[in-house]
Amino acid sequence: MLDILQQIRDLFYSFNPNESITDIDILPASGSDRRYFRIAGSGQNYIATYNTNVKENLTFLEFTKHFLQNGLPVPEIYKTNSQFTLYIQEDLGTETLLNVLETKGFTQEVYDLYRQTLTELARLQITGGHNLDYDLCLTNKEFGKQAILNDLLYFKYYFLDTLKLPYDKQALLDDFDALATYLTFTEGKHFLFRDFQSRNVMVRNGEVFFIDYQGGMRGALQYDVASLLWQAKANLPAEWKESLLQHYIASASALLPQPIDPNIFTGQYYGYVLIRLLQVLGAYGFRGLFERKAHFLSSIPLALRNLHWFRENQKIGIKLSEFEKVLQHVTSPEVIANFENVRATPDTPLVVKVCSFSFKKGQPTDTTDNGGGFVFDCRGILNPGRFAEYKQLTGRDKPVKDFLEQQTRMPEFLNSVLDIVDISVEDYIKRGFDSLMVSFGCTGGQHRSVYAADALARHLRNKFGVQVELCHMVQDAKNWVNS
Repeated sequence: MLDILQQIRDLFYSFNPNESITDIDILPASGSDRRYFRIAGSGQNYIATYNTNVKENLTFLEFTKHFLQNGLPVPEIYKTNSQFTLYIQEDLGTETLLNVLETKGFTQEVYDLYRQTLTELARLQITGGHNLDYDLCLTNKEFGKQAILNDLLYFKYYFLDTLKLPYDKQALLDDFDALATYLTFTEGKHFLFRDFQSRNVMVRNGEVFFIDYQGGMRGALQYDVASLLWQAKANLPAEWKESLLQHYIASASALLPQPIDPNIFTGQYYGYVLIRLLQVLGAYGFRGLFERKAHFLSSIPLALRNLHWFRENQKIGIKLSEFEKVLQHVTSPEVIANFENVRATPDTPLVVKVCSFSFKKGQPTDTTDNGGGFVFDCRGILNPGRFAEYKQLTGRDKPVKDFLEQQTRMPEFLNSVLDIVDISVEDYIKRGFDSLMVSFGCTGGQHRSVYAADALARHLRNKFGVQVELCHMVQDAKNWVNS
């Protein structure tokens, strides 16, 4: 890590020798192998990206150059190293479209940002897609029949098959093939972002900008629109989806030689909505059901309700009998209920006490009638306290958090802990128990155990809404604090 930070400094000063660096902040890891850093300069901030996948970097850099030449809202690239493993780009801030939606709700301001996003999306797809070098694409040059089938099979293997529901496999595969063939015959193909959702739309001073488009290819206009408007986490109202779709059609029509036929476009659009909903469920199934990541598991009910509403209210213009039976099964109240979290109410008696401690100084005791609980040993995780720069910090300081999240196996450790503790919390809520204690110990009770206790308390509050009492024995001198 120190070597990367030095490379960032060297690259920064090679194009900006008159500005000093006041700080370099390691940003949270994303779902890829890319590492992001925020450079605080004396005049402005910058983003540095480190990635050993040179082909991916070159694609992003060339796409960005082409989009900027066409006046599209993407980040400016300031400097790239000679190996193309590190580049410095414009900092578009910290606020995504999803952040704005979650903060301000379904207001006119947020609706207007979605309208602006779709206007710029049409420009990115049509103007940006014109004369773009699709030989740069990381996988396929075009989102065609095989790519559609891959998304459908992703849903089948990683979500549907885990439910063990009975269905006619060959009939379903035949329906998949028919749907993929139907959607392949789309009039006009342009740039397809592929993962166009509100987390990839940055909002700065009321203007929207796009990031993470290196996975793009040529494809149907409808796919990206479906991805944005039907994102499960956003859960946009039906009337917003309809009016925003009409706005997009008008925006795209203005950029094309011939206006879009709304009936044809809408018919295939809902086919792509279905593809996108199923692809997302496949991803949630893989990350949640196979990798046991809590964030993805908690998103499954939202995605299923999205799919249920779609099945009840929209048609895709092609009859798929077995497919319809499968969708009816997976969106049934019984299946959705299996993924719903048990939630505490104001009358729920359960209090979960979460504590950090030092094994050298002794572990906490449970003063309730329960007589004890979970004790997890964090000493198998690399200790930040071994490094001088972290020695005086705690597990609540950002540099220590970044170290534990990005340079140790703490994320794996916590995923396993959450799986175990969740079972008891869910059961205790159902049975009306009033006490559970969970403790994390490490050598000094300062870094790893503090971080883990905070993370568990936050998780339990968000997932179950249960009352949590948080104690850091070394840091807080045994004073219980309501979280």
